[in-house]
Amino acid sequence: MTSRKCIEVVAAVIRRGTQIFTTQRGYGDWKDWWEFPGGKMEPGETPSEALVREIREELDAEVRVGELLKTVEWDYPAFHLTLHCYWCTLASDQMHLLEHESARWLDAAGLDSVRWLPADEQLLPLIANTLLSE
Repeated sequence: MTSRKCIEVVAAVIRRGTQIFTTQRGYGDWKDWWEFPGGKMEPGETPSEALVREIREELDAEVRVGELLKTVEWDYPAFHLTLHCYWCTLASDQMHLLEHESARWLDAAGLDSVRWLPADEQLLPLIANTLLSE
């Protein structure tokens, strides 16, 4: 029996009013699928530190990390993913896509307008409820 590769990552659910920010992957097996920006935690990093670093690397932006939204456990064909998702806000409106091919701000009604990575998709009902309740 082979042990399955496990990957632990963090993702930023960046919020601006009643919209959230999403990015389209430009590489790999899941190219063109949409996700919340973020990435792998490095040894010794806290989730907040990893998010600040990843958003700086991916978007050339500074984020303020808020509360944990949810941790999603998901089995992809090649690995098991543990995805820690945090509410975030931008420190300024300045962003540049350094790794993704596209990005969008979506409101609750627009969440279904893109093809989400399966793990990220698990967050959509919770996000929609939060956006609609405020």
